[in-house]
Amino acid sequence: MTSTAPHNVAILGATGSIGRSTLDVIARHPERYRLQAVTAWRSKEALFEVCRRFSPAVAVLETEADADWLRESLRDVSLSHIEVRAGEQALVEVAGASEVDTVMSAIVGAAALLPTLAAVKAGKRVLLANKEALVMSGALFMDAVERHGACLLPIDSEHNAIYQCLPPSHRGGLEPLGVSRLLLTASGGPFRERTLADMHHVTPAEACAHPNWSMGRKISVDSATLMNKGLELIEACWLFDARPEQVEVVVHPQSIVHSMVGYTDGSVIAQMGNTDMRTAIAYGLSWPSRIDAGVEALDLFAVGRLDFQAPDEQRFPCLRLAREAMQAGGTAPACLNAANEVAVAAFLDNRLGFLEVAEVVARTLDRVPTHGADSLETILHDDGRARRVAQELLTQRHANGAWV
Repeated sequence: MTSTAPHNVAILGATGSIGRSTLDVIARHPERYRLQAVTAWRSKEALFEVCRRFSPAVAVLETEADADWLRESLRDVSLSHIEVRAGEQALVEVAGASEVDTVMSAIVGAAALLPTLAAVKAGKRVLLANKEALVMSGALFMDAVERHGACLLPIDSEHNAIYQCLPPSHRGGLEPLGVSRLLLTASGGPFRERTLADMHHVTPAEACAHPNWSMGRKISVDSATLMNKGLELIEACWLFDARPEQVEVVVHPQSIVHSMVGYTDGSVIAQMGNTDMRTAIAYGLSWPSRIDAGVEALDLFAVGRLDFQAPDEQRFPCLRLAREAMQAGGTAPACLNAANEVAVAAFLDNRLGFLEVAEVVARTLDRVPTHGADSLETILHDDGRARRVAQELLTQRHANGAWV
């Protein structure tokens, strides 16, 4: 970044873990970054605190009632100059606004698709911390990045690591780069050593207690089922123009090696660091330069050892389901993601067992015909259909007391 003017940043999902970490990095460099816009869907009180601290130009909430509350609260602390808006269309407009230079896409789930695409189509620097948008729209998303000249930088620690380990240009397949495989690391989640029998009785609180990372509830459950790694496999294929068989998942309990790239000459290049998302966020904000992220230097002597093992797809079938969806192509990944969101929400609400999350996903994929993902309308149609089928499966499961 060569300009001396502050870089205007919009954070979609400002009150979640990624949003809060982004705010921390921005606060460390007030001369470089200005918070232009913030959004949150159901966290009006937390968004008010963000507005009090950073005084952005625009804040967006889900409903007009929440927006009215925030306007009144900001008026009470002499911050009525902050424009408060509500609804999905406001989210899309903020993401593509001319005043914004960089958009951090940190909304959880499919809700990020439309605003992130809006940022891409406006040619922004897009820091992608949401994997579902790319999982759902795949080729459509990457084509829009190229067509509109957007700068797409992955923020998930694994994809950010791969990005750092690859040569500068990675479109056109891995072979011309001399790359043989992408090694996507996984912590293994909280149940890495649990038996299949033990996992029948897993509670939401246990599933959300990740051993290494502090994350939101939905992504924590995805990590526990390894669906998160499955979605990351799909995301890696699109980001780095790789085939599913070129992406290998490696369980690495310490989460120190964030991912690796294997080359045809036998070399393996790894990116390592402490388990702190501010490293990847700072990299995305400042690329191609580097800035202080507030993260302690890695102490290899304290780490002591690094372990690696193969994932067990019998205990964690979501990883296999994700790979199969990517191989099937079209809207299959969007349907996979839709069914998973429905199933995880039911599990967190104590309406579904932990091992039944994969069951809902598999049964949904068996029942929903998929199509070529050649338009946003088709993707959203199949996403909606998969959600309805998943909900119907849940209803039948509760009515019958068993799967039929």
